[in-house]
Amino acid sequence: MGARRLDASPIAIYSSIDKNMSLTDRICLGTFVLTVGVTMAEQAAVFDAVRRGMIPAHIYNDAEIFSLEKERLFGRSWLFVAHESEVPDAGDYVVRRVLEDSFIISRDNDGGVRAMFNMCLHRGMQVCRAEMGNASHFRCPYHGWSYRNDGRIVGLPFHKEAYGGEEGFSRKGQTLLPAPSLGTYNGLIFISLDPDAPPLEEFLGDFKFYLDYYTKQSSSGIELRGPQRWRVKANWKIGAENFAGDMYHTPQTHTSVVEIGLFREPKAEKRKDGNTYWAGNGGGTTYKLPDGNLEERLRYVGYPDEMIERMKETWSPDQQTVIGDNGFMISAASLFPNLSFVHNWPRVEESDDVLPFVSIRQWQPISENETEILSWFAVDKEAPEEFKALSYKAYLMCFGSTGMFEQDDVENWVSLTNTAAGSMARRLQLNSRMGMLFDGSPVVQPLSAEEFAGPGVAHAGYGEYNQRHLLNEWANCLERPVDEAASLAVGAEKPIEEVPR
Repeated sequence: MGARRLDASPIAIYSSIDKNMSLTDRICLGTFVLTVGVTMAEQAAVFDAVRRGMIPAHIYNDAEIFSLEKERLFGRSWLFVAHESEVPDAGDYVVRRVLEDSFIISRDNDGGVRAMFNMCLHRGMQVCRAEMGNASHFRCPYHGWSYRNDGRIVGLPFHKEAYGGEEGFSRKGQTLLPAPSLGTYNGLIFISLDPDAPPLEEFLGDFKFYLDYYTKQSSSGIELRGPQRWRVKANWKIGAENFAGDMYHTPQTHTSVVEIGLFREPKAEKRKDGNTYWAGNGGGTTYKLPDGNLEERLRYVGYPDEMIERMKETWSPDQQTVIGDNGFMISAASLFPNLSFVHNWPRVEESDDVLPFVSIRQWQPISENETEILSWFAVDKEAPEEFKALSYKAYLMCFGSTGMFEQDDVENWVSLTNTAAGSMARRLQLNSRMGMLFDGSPVVQPLSAEEFAGPGVAHAGYGEYNQRHLLNEWANCLERPVDEAASLAVGAEKPIEEVPR
């Protein structure tokens, strides 16, 4: 029985049944039609509900949904893999995953950044098994094939005896398989498994405006420490949604953090005075600052004057206006699909003084009900050493594998994921319409340009605007089938050619 397109309608498939088919093939195809019809209808209902702000609870623990995510979302989105400060010198490398795919992120001998699929061209062994290091070459431990740190093959043991030399296997042009697309912004390295992905900066869109607050506090950019890495039995989407805009959980989930005096602010309820914003493919939250000018407000969250001067030299007038005139300080944010940021300023000494920290974190899916969290501490390269040390202490107190905020959050996320696995969860649509009236209009109107100088749409107070934006983009990705990728034949008669799967 010939192959048929999965995105064709069940009726079209059924009408194409050949009357001369065997009974067995006709029964199989009929079963396939019924299966596809039910699946497509179920999926359409899920996406429609999500777009209305009603979330079918089972999407947080569903194997079929996760299979679609792997193919249609992670198979073509821009995904963070490393920061250039992790590979500062020639030969430096880290090994990072995109779901099951392992990549070597390397600084080659010419200073370029490479992202190479971590699989030997011979029998498929992982070429590099250390998580980080420095190497001019990578040598496969299975049969000894070796590659430069730019991916080019340079050595085959017994090349002449085993292959007849270049006549049997030409090394020219053979390289480790590069990531289909690679891009950087402010030193952040992203790859996409889609060779036709839009340019990275186009994908980021206006979220670049906000990304600069975390990653460009001076012309030198940031440096990273980490990552800490651990696994939780929770669905990856929950963390991404939480960091994108969930100010509503802070007064409930994190009450104890406020009660022990970790923060100078007396009540977590002050989050309602901030706003949420969404721009491009990302969005986040802010705190409302006390009255003052730019310098006074940056000092209020703990930045020393020398860092403030560099921020003023680096940030655009509108970026300074958001803090200095509008009085909003950037807090947590998420870039679709699974990269998040946090900026906060806890007390780290026995005084009212606070120290700000920045953390970058990634929600790396393992399955529909397990996530590997990677958490980096980020700090401006030009910051004073004392500031770096205290900022790192602040980060460890709040986030990371032992952070107090982290423990509060994960308890909720694991419980949600467990509950989403049952049959009753398939009968329930969760209400994610906070900030929206029955007719779809907002509870409060978006902030004007005079009230908030940042791009995108911002709303003051509590609301689930950003969670809806993120899940709407999720639904858009899962609705669109992906084209089958061509495979590559290594060392065939022609050096490298595309062959059908």
